[in-house]
Amino acid sequence: MLRSPVPPINPAAPAAKHKDMQQTANRPPAPMSASVAGHAPLLMALLVFVLTLLVTFGAWSSAQRNAEAQLHEAFDYRTRDMGYAIGRRLLVYEQVLRGARGYLRGSVDLSRAEFAEYYEVLRLDQSFPGLEALAVATLIPPGALAAHEDKVRAEGFPNYRVHPADGGQPQTAISHIEPFNARNLRAFGYDMYSEPVRRAAMAAARDSGQAALSGKVVLVQEGGASLDAGFLMYLPVYRSGRDVDTVEQRRTALLGWIYSPFRMKDLMRGVGGIAAPQLDVEIYDGDHMAPDALLYRSPGADRAGVPRFSTATRMEMAGRTWTVRMASSASLEATLDQDRPQMVAATGVVLGVLVSLVVWLLAGSRRRALQLAQTMTLELRESHDRIAADERRFKTILETAHDGFVAIDRQGRITDWNAQATRIFGLDAAQAIGSPAELLLPEERRAAFRTTFDAFARGGAGPMAGEPTETEVLHASGQKVPVELAVALLPPGDGAGATVFVRDITPRREAEARELQRQQRLDEARQALARAQKLEAVGKLTGGVAHDFNNILHIISANVQLMLRAEGPPSRKRLHNVLDAVERGSKLAGQLLAFARRQPLHPSVVDVAQLLERSDSLLQRAVGDDIVLERTAVPNLWPTLVDPNQLEHVLLNLVINARDAMDGNGRIALRLANLTVAAGASPLEGEPAPGDYVVITVADDGHGMPPEVMEHAFEPFFTTKPEGKGTGLGLSMAHGFVRQSGGQIRLESTPGAGTTVTIYLPRHTAKVLPALAEPDIGAHP
Repeated sequence: MLRSPVPPINPAAPAAKHKDMQQTANRPPAPMSASVAGHAPLLMALLVFVLTLLVTFGAWSSAQRNAEAQLHEAFDYRTRDMGYAIGRRLLVYEQVLRGARGYLRGSVDLSRAEFAEYYEVLRLDQSFPGLEALAVATLIPPGALAAHEDKVRAEGFPNYRVHPADGGQPQTAISHIEPFNARNLRAFGYDMYSEPVRRAAMAAARDSGQAALSGKVVLVQEGGASLDAGFLMYLPVYRSGRDVDTVEQRRTALLGWIYSPFRMKDLMRGVGGIAAPQLDVEIYDGDHMAPDALLYRSPGADRAGVPRFSTATRMEMAGRTWTVRMASSASLEATLDQDRPQMVAATGVVLGVLVSLVVWLLAGSRRRALQLAQTMTLELRESHDRIAADERRFKTILETAHDGFVAIDRQGRITDWNAQATRIFGLDAAQAIGSPAELLLPEERRAAFRTTFDAFARGGAGPMAGEPTETEVLHASGQKVPVELAVALLPPGDGAGATVFVRDITPRREAEARELQRQQRLDEARQALARAQKLEAVGKLTGGVAHDFNNILHIISANVQLMLRAEGPPSRKRLHNVLDAVERGSKLAGQLLAFARRQPLHPSVVDVAQLLERSDSLLQRAVGDDIVLERTAVPNLWPTLVDPNQLEHVLLNLVINARDAMDGNGRIALRLANLTVAAGASPLEGEPAPGDYVVITVADDGHGMPPEVMEHAFEPFFTTKPEGKGTGLGLSMAHGFVRQSGGQIRLESTPGAGTTVTIYLPRHTAKVLPALAEPDIGAHP
């Protein structure tokens, strides 16, 4: 780094200067009148004071304008934030209504308990302040009013009626509303379509298919006790499966509306934020700020006096226009920075007094001027000494730094060098300073460095400035040293080209190499462990097969030997024992083929719901009388292409496994559903690929399985049951059958919380066959 040299101080100079000043002081003054000579210093001081006051006034005016501009910027920011917060909050509420409409799934005929449970899950009263309720307005067909009222009364509301009574137009009724408290009970059964403002918003939502805001209303929940302004947001609910492309189709398919009422005070209290106490807000319904259209006025908006800043903007939300007027509040205006202008004014006055005093002193006494010059000379000398001390301190810091330091001038030559640089490059300061900087780089990098540095010298910028860069430098011994460079480019006026901090990263590279070797050894160990686990699985499989087939062959051999020893014709009982052993061997082979996905299947198009209905008695006998077997299926369940006998065998095995996991009583749930996996989803282990699937779920509330058991659950011959209670092929056979049928199977279990087995079978678009093969009830889990 280059340092601008400080010229040495000549001890004789102050003396010579003092001598010249003494000679000047001894000269006789020019002749002038006594009055002018006496008042000239005072007049000059007054003139300087007036000039400083004028400059101070200009600086004070500029500071005042800057403070005003900063306050206006703060006001603009807060108004934008408030407008964005209002719009964003209403968009959030619209998404809440869209989620509720999705939950209804094209029907308004649902129990209030289900609707209340949905409301409780969303926790709308805690997460969305201002939203008074979530409700459903049901469209009552002509002539169906009495039936509607009778139905609701039969559900436990004997005093229910649709009000107000107005038979001259389509009728609606608030049939579901949550929270179902005393306040919202006033709205239960209310016909909103009978009121013009609400009717206009409901018709707009019905015809557009989008969310619509109503005009200013007083909510029915107020009960006449309050006239607080409010509004409602509606979203139409169309009948599932109907086309809603045109206005006529939407009107025909309409079943009702999902909507929410809002009180403006509660809504704005929820919007709030840091901008709320600093703005006076008025919100009007429509394009004009008429008194009867006022929706909301913040507490300070009616204060006396004209606000310093105000603005009015129109917001378009859900087909409705709001005019929002925002003005600066007293708290915002109180933040106007008055301290800086006052400080500028006070400083200017003080400086004016001081400068005037200095001028008066300088003009009034040459001796004082000489003393002041001497004082300034002493301060200059002290300043020179401080600079020299700072340079020595800076040099000490660089010499003891952990990184090497190299300064380069604009010609690319080294101008400064520290001890750490000597250790990195093997050159002392005398050898390095004055040498071209490219000599510190390997031969192949020098030309590129010279080109880059020349470009920097011309334009004042370079690619290596800023972030640290890793490269290699050349040691005096010829060895390449990996380093990290931090380059700072100095402006041309500083008289230096660049400063470079150099850090030796050889230990870091060695540590990275050791870590890479460790990771490689770890990967090799993991691969060896995987191979060992595969060999262990093969050993278990062969051991289990040998054990079971040995038992079967032992039965066959024993019965054949007994028949050979017996006189007369062979015993039919012995022959049946042999056949039974052969059949067990065949089933064992079939289960192994199923696990290996090599068994011959006879697939057909199957409706799983009908298959379960046919095998209901078989499943019930399998679980026993003390265990509750629940079956649920969605309407219009999709068909699938599978082997029906094998599927029923798998379900029977899963139900028996669930039964054995419980202590003689409990609950087993068999659920059937349709599932569509969106395209683009990355399939994980046990998860289906994108497409349509029939989902079969078998869930129990038994003991569950720990993670170490779940890891081996699909392995053949792995079982936690006592000897003779199972072969360990049930889940492995199910896994093989589902994968061979193109599906996926997933196992979830928690100790003490039960086990859930989920099967995903691909959807098939052909018609379902009228009959299924008889089930095979001889399988065991």
